[in-house]
Amino acid sequence: MTQSRLMGACLVLLTAWVPLALAVDGPDANAPVRPESTTVTIGQANDVPVPRVLPACAPRKCLFAGQKVTVIATKSAISVALLEVKPEFEAATGAQLDILRLPGVEHYPTIISDMTNHTGKYDASIAAAWWVGDMVAGGHLLSYEKFYDDPRFPKWDIDDVLPGPRNLLSYGGKKYMVAYDHDGQVLYYRRDLLNDPRHQAVFRQKYGYPLAVPQTWVQLRDEVEYFNGQDLNGDGTPDHGIVLALQPGSQGMFNYMTLSASFVIGPANARLYWFDPRTMEPLIKSPGHVRALELFVELVKFGPREMLTWNHGRGWDHFLAGRAAFALTWGDLGALAQQQGSKVRGKTGVAPAPGTHAYYDIARGKWTSTAGVNQVGNTSGASWAGVISKYSKVPEAAYFLLALLAAKEKSQVYAARGWDGVDPGRKSQMLPPEGTGSLAPYLRANWDPADVRDYLSAFERTFSNKQQIPYLRIPGTYSYWLALDLRLMQAAGGQLSAAAALEAAAVDFEEITIRLGRERQRESYRTSLGY
Repeated sequence: MTQSRLMGACLVLLTAWVPLALAVDGPDANAPVRPESTTVTIGQANDVPVPRVLPACAPRKCLFAGQKVTVIATKSAISVALLEVKPEFEAATGAQLDILRLPGVEHYPTIISDMTNHTGKYDASIAAAWWVGDMVAGGHLLSYEKFYDDPRFPKWDIDDVLPGPRNLLSYGGKKYMVAYDHDGQVLYYRRDLLNDPRHQAVFRQKYGYPLAVPQTWVQLRDEVEYFNGQDLNGDGTPDHGIVLALQPGSQGMFNYMTLSASFVIGPANARLYWFDPRTMEPLIKSPGHVRALELFVELVKFGPREMLTWNHGRGWDHFLAGRAAFALTWGDLGALAQQQGSKVRGKTGVAPAPGTHAYYDIARGKWTSTAGVNQVGNTSGASWAGVISKYSKVPEAAYFLLALLAAKEKSQVYAARGWDGVDPGRKSQMLPPEGTGSLAPYLRANWDPADVRDYLSAFERTFSNKQQIPYLRIPGTYSYWLALDLRLMQAAGGQLSAAAALEAAAVDFEEITIRLGRERQRESYRTSLGY
């Protein structure tokens, strides 16, 4: 597949990642922000105001008077906060803020072209974490190290971000990304179904152990098989055990990454997942990966066949309508489940991704049993965050904007309302004793108390887990990911066995590495892993 086709598919993904498009843009950016449309059709977004944290500057004392900051972002819900913060930023600094919101297929090529040509038209971007490998390798990003502790700028605390997503904010020991959205995948389940005495009795009789929140992937496989084909929402129609959004070129590889992590990563192997850092040999065909894909294919059998073509919104709709017992996805779904029209508000339990009792230790070449369940945290997803172009003529004003977006008081509301695509990942968004936040922002956003406690606990444990699947941040990341995704879909669709699909993916990976330059890729990969 050509690089242009791979990039095109990469950028199609961006438009599929956030649940809501916005009606407000350009000259109307000061108008009230409201959701316009969404691939999710069930639910009505809650209107939760975001607090202002800065006063207007005094005349002739505005820090950036006469300057103009131009920021580029994807035209979707993930950029709603930029529209909201524009009046506050301009009043507090005296600067002008121009916001260019482009369709996902145009955002990345526009900003990377501007950087590659050293134009400096765009001062900042709300960027996906996987872009950083390309941007840093090209020397295109400005580290904000010297701004971070400067009292002139809004204060935000990088140590407030939980360890998993915090690792994505730096690269090669330097801070490049200003915290905003924190992506990771968790397991959603119907609490009412798992607590139903009738289901508990029948499940135990059939499988020989209690029905409970799945701790292992094998247990999840049994439970999705059990619920598949039953009427789960009382409408007389058979429903499904699980829903996964598997549209090719969309996000199937993220589901697979989350699932496969505990088959490969373990106490004696923290980093060997994608490549051998000495040689860049692909590791994706290891026995651990193969077994994980075999289970992945099993799970697909217990969901709607149509989900092989579904994007995330269509899959979320299925769960929100009460038509699936489980879903493996991002934080957005938990917030969407609280909206008016959801059939599962007050019934949506959330847990970290299940694990295994053994993983394949790639370095030792053998399966290794663990004393307890081997669970691995993940930051699967985009984790949108602010970056500053090295070619910006107003880098300080650009950082001021990004730091304002990162303010604790704002981030707590972003995470609670959910429809803006911003997911939680900070201590100040979590509940005590693990976090320093409170229920108040979530209750204002109409969360069911039991749902939100499960939700935040699951993310806190996911992001604080000492074991994390390595996030790929090297040039051509999405070329590798798309190649993997297409092979996964061949396995899920029955065209290839799990072993054959991953063997083919390894060949694809090697071809991409050769094309981009093995030594360049090796250096970037080692830097991204902290070698």
